[in-house]
Amino acid sequence: MLAKRIIPCLDIKDGRTVKGINFENIRDAGDPVELARMYAKAGADELVFLDITATNEKRKTLTELVTRIAKQINIPFTVGGGISSIVDVSALLNAGADKISINSAAIKNPQLIKNLAEQFGSQCIVLAIDTKFENNNWFVYLNGGRIKTDLKAVEWAIEGAKLGAGEILLTSMNNDGTKNGFAIDITKQISEAVNIPVIASGGAGTMEHFKNIFINGKADAALAASVFHFKEIEVIELKKYLSSKNISIRL
Repeated sequence: MLAKRIIPCLDIKDGRTVKGINFENIRDAGDPVELARMYAKAGADELVFLDITATNEKRKTLTELVTRIAKQINIPFTVGGGISSIVDVSALLNAGADKISINSAAIKNPQLIKNLAEQFGSQCIVLAIDTKFENNNWFVYLNGGRIKTDLKAVEWAIEGAKLGAGEILLTSMNNDGTKNGFAIDITKQISEAVNIPVIASGGAGTMEHFKNIFINGKADAALAASVFHFKEIEVIELKKYLSSKNISIRL
């Protein structure tokens, strides 16, 4: 059985790490380079860097910052935000990213997933899905959760996997920043619908929430931000707790 992964997330705005609630009310959470170094030492399995305003501000991800972070860490590093072409991906991989995360550009042009997977390999293409439960369904949003689409999360995940995405980063906008727990139902639906790993994101508040998303939500990895940034949960303590619950984890 593959070990479950714990992934801190650096949401970046104006070169700083930030955190919001339901994608709003953004506040500062520290220097991304310092946080990255800390997480690599603390036993995080991977690190995700999301330039959360790149798409909306119609600009590219902060490549120079990616380089600075990559030099400080020795764990797999996923970067997302404003990525829309093979050139963008090449630049970020050259800057030190191991994987890239695409979201809005893939919704607008699904063929991009196939093109990137063929060029760089599925293992480095993460399809990020921001989804919100409304009108009795989970709808996909683009532009950092600002624009609703008619796409339904499960159908889009299945299509993304078929096109060559190697992993899905699933964020529930309803749960994001609430610390009330991950969205177990939609995570489980997608985990059972695709044959690629699913990273659950949005809502981590306690160690038990991680246990629940792994056991009940069938997630392969769990991503969180504020509980780690503000030291409400220490990565190593979380891993020890999960291991004590018979969840396969790298200690």
